[in-house]
Amino acid sequence: MYQAIIVIHVLLGLGVIGLVLMQQGKGADAGAAFGSGASGTIFGAQGAASFLSRTTAILASLFFITSLGLAVLSGKTTEVKDLLDMPETEISEVPNLGPKSATDTPVPVPAEQNQLDVPASQ
Repeated sequence: MYQAIIVIHVLLGLGVIGLVLMQQGKGADAGAAFGSGASGTIFGAQGAASFLSRTTAILASLFFITSLGLAVLSGKTTEVKDLLDMPETEISEVPNLGPKSATDTPVPVPAEQNQLDVPASQ
């Protein structure tokens, strides 16, 4: 039931997006005044504006209803889940592969204290 409402909800959302993108803006009516508007179209003398706006309003209201339906279904869980009441999870011990402390780190000691890294000049 929940999955079916989600599918319908997504399809309604895509339908609303498509219908909104198909509608003309208010500035597009200025072109009809100069003779480029078609008065005898499939949708009648007013064109597709009233049909598209009416269909968009219907789909938007159905989208709103499915949103409320999904919210009601999500809120009707029989199991109460509170984050503060959750048991603490056990932390697994991760092996430490590096040195355990600073004293365990081997420090190289030079064999002779007078030995220099730079060769002596002659």
